[in-house]
Amino acid sequence: MKSTIISVLIGGTLIGGTLLISRGQSNTVHVVPVQNVSMVNGTQIVGISAKGGYSPQISKAKSDTPTVIRMTTNATFDCSSIVKIPSLAYEKNLPPSGVTDIEIPPQKAGTKLEGLCVMGMYNFEVQFD
Repeated sequence: MKSTIISVLIGGTLIGGTLLISRGQSNTVHVVPVQNVSMVNGTQIVGISAKGGYSPQISKAKSDTPTVIRMTTNATFDCSSIVKIPSLAYEKNLPPSGVTDIEIPPQKAGTKLEGLCVMGMYNFEVQFD
């Protein structure tokens, strides 16, 4: 009987401690806005770097505007060096280091354009508002 009471007290203490420790933590993912879109002569440039994935993973661009996705590589030798944009039937080997511009026709509001590496491990998305 005494060991049962001690077991219940220890269990309650462990559960209570776990709740107190996790109380201040959140599982919410916060997306920090990135200033990777600029306008040059009426065309918006969406800058994305490719190396071990794509950064940033989510970009916001204006709809109904000529767009260029500017892919930048710097000693990139992984699968992110081959980029695919399925909805545009686009696939290209990027140079190990350099800049590649991908012209995108104006997109309607609400369109989400997804890019992937050749293996489908890494992705990026351009959301048009």
